[in-house]
Parts: sequence; C-alpha cells; structure tokens
Amino acid sequence: VVEEAGIPTVTVSTGRDISALVRPPRSLFLNYPMGNTFGRPGDTAIQTEILRAALDFAVTATEPGVLVDSPLQWDEEFVYFTGEATPEAIARQLKK
Repeated sequence: VVEEAGIPTVTVSTGRDISALVRPPRSLFLNYPMGNTFGRPGDTAIQTEILRAALDFAVTATEPGVLVDSPLQWDEEFVYFTGEATPEAIARQLKK
C-alpha cells in the first residue's frame, strides 16, 4: 500500500538469506548479529550512518527487489545459530 502510493520503503536486515527469499522492495543488509540491526545501543554515530544509508537507498534504488550489502562490519566475531533449539536454550531465553 505504501509503495503503491509512491512512497519508497527500505528494510534494514541482518538476515540476508531471509531478505533474499522475501524480496522486499529495497533491503539494506548489515552483517551484524540478529537484534543489532542498527548497531550497539547508544552508538549514535553508527546508528546515524546506517539510517542515512537506508534513507539514501530509498531514493537511489532503480529497480524493485534490490538487496544491497552494507560495507559496515561488526567489530567482533559472532556466530549465527543454525541448529535446533534445545529445551535448555529455550529456558535460558525465557529467563532474559
């Protein structure tokens, strides 16, 4: 509805594979841990940089379904969980 009204939209994603499957009109991928799409809490410099990149992308993308990789990198190693959740892991998450 928003796109049909001529208003461009952009998703900012940390799940490149999901974004590639869903194909939103425009998607900016950041190789950041899930839940940190705009960086660390309180890091306004990075948050502003990501927001500006997304807003710029909203007006510069030339075709629908575009997925762009941000050059920004998370500053420490992280691993995506790709296995099945164990009851213990679920219980730990529920306590948070």
